[in-house]
Amino acid sequence: MTVSALPRINVVGLGKLGAPLAAVLASRGFTVIGLDVNRTFVDALNAGKMPIVEPQLNELIAENRERLSATMDANEAVQKSDASFVIVPTPSNKETGFFSNSYVLKAMETLGKALRNKKGYHLVVVTSTVMPGSTDGEIKQALEAASGRKVGPDLGLCYNPEFIALGSVVRDMLYPDSILVGQADQKAGDMLETIYRQMCVKNPPVQRMNLVSAELTKISVNTYVTTKISYANMLADICDRLPGADVDVVTKALGADTRIGPKYLKGAMGYGGPCFPRDNVAFAALARKLGARANVAEATDQINNYQVERLTNLVSKFAKAGTRIALLGLSYKPQTPVVEESHSVKLAGALADKGYIVTVHDPLAQEAALNVLGERALGASSLESAVRDADLLIVATGWPEYAEIDPAWAKRDNGQKITILDLWRTLPAQKFESVADLLYLGLGR
Repeated sequence: MTVSALPRINVVGLGKLGAPLAAVLASRGFTVIGLDVNRTFVDALNAGKMPIVEPQLNELIAENRERLSATMDANEAVQKSDASFVIVPTPSNKETGFFSNSYVLKAMETLGKALRNKKGYHLVVVTSTVMPGSTDGEIKQALEAASGRKVGPDLGLCYNPEFIALGSVVRDMLYPDSILVGQADQKAGDMLETIYRQMCVKNPPVQRMNLVSAELTKISVNTYVTTKISYANMLADICDRLPGADVDVVTKALGADTRIGPKYLKGAMGYGGPCFPRDNVAFAALARKLGARANVAEATDQINNYQVERLTNLVSKFAKAGTRIALLGLSYKPQTPVVEESHSVKLAGALADKGYIVTVHDPLAQEAALNVLGERALGASSLESAVRDADLLIVATGWPEYAEIDPAWAKRDNGQKITILDLWRTLPAQKFESVADLLYLGLGR
């Protein structure tokens, strides 16, 4: 397919995932128009720089501005596109554990009304994560009611969630392991696959299926990954209590088995972020609603929730209440400012509640974390000051910057070694052995 023949794309929702999707599509030759109710996002994309922290995002936007624009006018967006990718929030209902489709349904209504004024075929792709049964149910009904069309010959509908992680969204979109296409019919699936064949740098396998199977696949993938994370953390807890055991040695051997694989087998902190915790809860809630059992998903969640208590108890073995603790790393993972469901933030709060004096540091997420923690923690003025002022140091998120900490910062005038709990095994042991008792998580003593 030549660039001139590429479908024109409309991305509905220009947030943490929508803006990168628009930028990546433009970088691969597509003409893209973004649609959002947030004027700040629309104006920012038109100006060539988004207020979103994500590696490579603004570079791609700057390099491909001739193919990128944004609007608040749905009619303009639909008239200037052949396919609409809807990537809006689907917040969790705390009572049921299910995702809410309210923003998706609003987008369907908006797109549908605009489609009444357009002739010819148009593809609507739901990229937001939704509960199984949603796309072929109320989402499809809302789109058909608003547009006056039926999904079929002149209106395509697909479910196509992204498998990405904040901090590597652009890379994950360009180099995905596979593409998941839930299709209402063959024509819609063919068009979506054609878009991805052009968008992806390599040629990933495309998994095509009906809508409900795709919806179940999405949350199943994330639930399986969280199971691996909790399993590794369970092993780390066992290794901590078993003299001579080393969780990294054990998980490396496990990962060498092709039936298991090495990804996400790292005994460290619990999982957090905007997707993993809620997807696991939603999977279990779905099973209960259907009368099925999801004991594995429930146990995974229980083990994950236990990690903060486990680490708080570990700290109490080395320090009494009133000890000055510096906790390094607050984002739920490196390369992002997001602290949603961050175990580092939860640990900082738990330690403060136990009477420790907690100072926190993060390259990107410090302000966001302090907004959550309030007066329970102090923000460090610098990484150096955090290390120098601490009696006990916790490396809680594996930011690359922390591997470069100067051991001299940990040296105390009285010659006493400080204790460092390195949860991700970030610091090189030999550099710190003369100034600190460096303890790796999951290393039996």
